[in-house]
Amino acid sequence: MNALLPLLSLLSLLFGTDEASLVFAGDAMQHQAQLDAARRPDGRWDYSECFADVAPWFRSADLAVVNLETPIGPAPHSGYPSFNAPDTYLRALRDAGFRLFLTANNHTLDRRDKGLRHTLDALDSIGASHLGTYRNAAERTRLMPHIRTVGGIRIGFLNYTYGTNGIEPRDGAIVDYIDRTLMAADIDAARAAGAEIICACVHWGDEYRPLPNHAQRGLADWLQSRGVELIIGAHPHVVQPMEMRTNPDGSHCLVVYSLGNFISNMRTRDTRGGAVVSVGLSRHADGRVRIDGASWRLHFTEPASSGRNFRVVDAYRSADPRAAAFRKATTELLHRHNIGVPEDSSSHTDIQPRKTIGNKIIF
Repeated sequence: MNALLPLLSLLSLLFGTDEASLVFAGDAMQHQAQLDAARRPDGRWDYSECFADVAPWFRSADLAVVNLETPIGPAPHSGYPSFNAPDTYLRALRDAGFRLFLTANNHTLDRRDKGLRHTLDALDSIGASHLGTYRNAAERTRLMPHIRTVGGIRIGFLNYTYGTNGIEPRDGAIVDYIDRTLMAADIDAARAAGAEIICACVHWGDEYRPLPNHAQRGLADWLQSRGVELIIGAHPHVVQPMEMRTNPDGSHCLVVYSLGNFISNMRTRDTRGGAVVSVGLSRHADGRVRIDGASWRLHFTEPASSGRNFRVVDAYRSADPRAAAFRKATTELLHRHNIGVPEDSSSHTDIQPRKTIGNKIIF
């Protein structure tokens, strides 16, 4: 890649600076109460109401990414502890603007290898990209490294999980587990294939803990030392802090320990909502792609009531008093512990996001 930098720099001067806006959301859960609320008398499943309020956040980004924390498959459908959601749930997430689905998480084998493959079939059927699980080893070899060109920038995406609730693949399916040997090989392969930025999405940490544990911090340090620029975490079901780190060469590495729940029926104060983080990338005059900045905003899941489905809404727009409690606690946590990742300045007043312009963050 070093040999290409002068050419990339020249192209940047001639044709303008490449830019990309990325948006990441947390855990898309599907508990039994969500299934019950989506079920219609004619047997259909309707999720059209769930994401309407926040869909502009994701549709306006160059790429929106979400952690799909449920298998997708045929009936019987079920919530915790063995998830299985209908494919209309997947379509609703796609229609909300998500284009990359992360599938390496502790629930991906809830319906064993068959459920894993059903999920990939459903994703493929709607043209959605996915990462982290594979039907077999040959498919992983064919699909990895996963590199997408976004706004003229080549981004390598990786996805790993700490485990799968004690269930192991038994029929040849592949789950990408956290393994430093595997991860190092994937990082090297992504760079060799031309990735200018690498994003590692990791399912890790302790559930319901507001601060990252020692293992999370250690793995983040290691990933940064291997040259990974974006480290996005999931699994704790609560929001954890974010850090914009500076590398020795002056470039940046963004670490987001946990975005919390995107949608769920979890009912403690800190699990009723989550954070969305937006990231701006651009090609600089030297031809290198760098992180220009990141910001966050909060959303809240209003539970179903009076025939109304679950709805993900701006945490500042909800009239539910539980939204205010979630917002207060999470805002205080992030203001206290974040390093270099500010709250989106428009989140208090404007639900409509703005596209990245120049080096400015979207929203």
